[in-house]
Amino acid sequence: MAMRQTPLTCSGHTRPVVDLAFSGITPYGYFLISACKDGKPMMRHGDTGDWIGTFLGHKGAVWGATLNTDATKAATAAADFTAKVWDAVSGDEVLTLAHKHIVKTVNFTKDSTCLLTGGNDKLLRLYDLINPEAAPQEIAGHTSAIKKALWCNNDKQILSAADDKTIRLWDRSSMEEVKQLKFDTAVSSMEYLADGEILVITYGKTIGFYNALSLDLIKTVDAPAPINSASLHPDKDFFVAGGEDFKLYKFDYGTKEELESYKGHFGPVHCVRFSPDGELYASGSEDGTLRLWQTAVGKTYGLWKCVLPEELGSENSEPLYTTPPEIKA
Repeated sequence: MAMRQTPLTCSGHTRPVVDLAFSGITPYGYFLISACKDGKPMMRHGDTGDWIGTFLGHKGAVWGATLNTDATKAATAAADFTAKVWDAVSGDEVLTLAHKHIVKTVNFTKDSTCLLTGGNDKLLRLYDLINPEAAPQEIAGHTSAIKKALWCNNDKQILSAADDKTIRLWDRSSMEEVKQLKFDTAVSSMEYLADGEILVITYGKTIGFYNALSLDLIKTVDAPAPINSASLHPDKDFFVAGGEDFKLYKFDYGTKEELESYKGHFGPVHCVRFSPDGELYASGSEDGTLRLWQTAVGKTYGLWKCVLPEELGSENSEPLYTTPPEIKA
């Protein structure tokens, strides 16, 4: 009998969780940041979901949040027409970057010296964090609100997805559009994997995988329900997706076969991401919670501890968890 998935539930937010991101693996482990419509992004230990702190300062819903690779800096995008940069160790606000409209997305370069933002004013902005007083570089071209913007190709190029039903690839040095993908419906999410240069996007019920440099299609997979977010495992053997039917789906990346599905939330799933070590994935939902799910169910990792049948002195016992069915982190 298959073991039952036991997610860790991270409470604390009071409104829908709309974005989440992991840091890289640091000497202190890895970390997770969540963006929420309550205006109070939170930082947690990535492997346990334990709360570390809340970044206080925004005066509206926070739509996007990210951590730099070593988890020393955080950035947030909000409905108060600002993006903010934070010291992720102390929780102090470092910079407020004023925009002309709602900001939806933020992303650091690998060296944390430049911040990319995008939002409802249809412009991509590049802020020099070494010289924050300088006016940002601006890239125009999208005709509707920008939903997500990411650095790619060793920070030499930028990928952006917008409500104009396009994904565009831009050259950082020339600020020109290199290529564009058009869809019949708005793209709901976008993930970039530097290892292999893979772009994962969702639109309608479809999860699409593209080469991030050429924007050539690798494959598409259709899910049973409209999907809001998907994430490819670092080893590229499977991917997870979540959406409007409150469920999380796990698919084999090679065969496209649906492997598992779990109803773990009490509202639509807005965001899902694998941890940097691939041992778990996190989901954020309309229900105001984050949940952490094991990639390999039954493995001892983080707060999950599995008691194997032989340890119970019986050959026929079902595998038992030492954790209760729902763990509040």
